[in-house]
Amino acid sequence: MSEAPGLVDAYKLAFRHHPAGVALITAASATGPVGLTASSVASVAIDPTVLSFSVTRATGSAGALLGTDGVVVHLLGEHQAEIAEVFARSGAPRFTTEQGWSRFETGEPWLPDAPAALRCRILERTPVGSSTLVLAEVVEVRLGPAATPLVYRDRTYFSLVGATPLP
Repeated sequence: MSEAPGLVDAYKLAFRHHPAGVALITAASATGPVGLTASSVASVAIDPTVLSFSVTRATGSAGALLGTDGVVVHLLGEHQAEIAEVFARSGAPRFTTEQGWSRFETGEPWLPDAPAALRCRILERTPVGSSTLVLAEVVEVRLGPAATPLVYRDRTYFSLVGATPLP
């Protein structure tokens, strides 16, 4: 599919300025725990409980994650900006003791300090250009300590503390 010149850049800019919640997606792969930071997580349905996310390549952590049957989607709080940044960078130290990891009984790594951790079973993987759209059924939710959500906009993490609700 060929796009008009400038369309891709305008599309990127439009979404760069659209804020999104930050999630950390983890899995237990054949070679060990894997994870990545994502801002593409969305609720799809309540019955059944299904969410979606996309990954932009099928190599490295993303490829290993796509090769698993289950993932844990952590909805991050503002206090977790550093771990979001670690999992967004290739080669950064992941799954360290200092980061506070635990495991579900089924083996997936999870952060008990995350405001929410949703253990999911992958239903579908749909290639879309250079990305893969994943649909996953939530089979367990663990709620952690309440926290202000971590938000991502224009390549920067933000807190919503001090944000004024609109009427």
